[in-house]
Amino acid sequence: MNRWFLTFAAALALCASAQAQTDTYPSKPVRIIVDSAPGSATDVASRVFAERLSRIWNQQVLTLNHPGAGGGIAARVASQSPADGYTLYVGAASVFTALKGAPGVAPNLPVELPGDFAPIGFMTQQPMFMAIAPSLGISTLSQLIALAKSKPGELSYGTTGRGRITHLTMELLQSRAGIKMQMIPYTGGPHASLSDLISGRIAVVVEGYSGLAGAMQSGTIKGLAVASHQRLQGFENLPTVAETLPGFIAGGWNVMLAPNGASAAIISKINADMRTTTDDPEVKQKLAALGAFVRPMSPSEVTAFSQEQQKLWRPIAEQIAKEATKPQ
Repeated sequence: MNRWFLTFAAALALCASAQAQTDTYPSKPVRIIVDSAPGSATDVASRVFAERLSRIWNQQVLTLNHPGAGGGIAARVASQSPADGYTLYVGAASVFTALKGAPGVAPNLPVELPGDFAPIGFMTQQPMFMAIAPSLGISTLSQLIALAKSKPGELSYGTTGRGRITHLTMELLQSRAGIKMQMIPYTGGPHASLSDLISGRIAVVVEGYSGLAGAMQSGTIKGLAVASHQRLQGFENLPTVAETLPGFIAGGWNVMLAPNGASAAIISKINADMRTTTDDPEVKQKLAALGAFVRPMSPSEVTAFSQEQQKLWRPIAEQIAKEATKPQ
């Protein structure tokens, strides 16, 4: 009887402690580590969430950018942070789909869930946009494919880094279209690649819309196609890639994670507050204007989704690795 009472009392104390922890969280500023450069699709989405969570929590939520090594730098910084809920991590699709041991891939990638981090919730999906400079003299994806076929290996495209989802998207497109272009990585974010696109040094840039919006709206670059299921609301005049290459769909996505060891109570609270954020019409409208769409998930759903995406993109990552190790 005494043993039962002590066990029951311990369980009550544990529940009370978890409740107290949840009730007071957060009691100081929260950091969100982002694996992409300022202005990238992942960065912009993270800042939208940070701004809304700051209001919900009445605490400042800071977005800290740690680009580089294909997302590996941010993953390392986040994994080594205290698991107290005050350092969170936003991982982009590419850190999950990286191929372990491939050239240029950081040793701490890919991120595997639930082993490497504690999943919290899903943030946004962003279909990949393809953009060109008007000076290229084409206006459709079919024309780009024809131009690339006439100049094999001569045209180049800009990505956010080797092995990132922008790179994987273009590798998949080249495979489907039967063309060959040169990949130029821009780890400093989309702004560097856009200046080279406008000047004609590269032919195409692949990125989420938020990274291209200003240049597309000003007309300095031209949207060519979007890799979504169907034409997007607000972009009805922009064809999908699938209209030229049937079934072609590709997009970035990002999820909120915590260092392993974060309490279940805090993870549950953050997930609930993320759902409040994604239910906010203002947030939905702001993200939709950037070509990003919310998709609330439980922690277990985040894990299942990331594993599904790994199966989809690993063959493309393997092909990139083979190409990189071929004798020149």
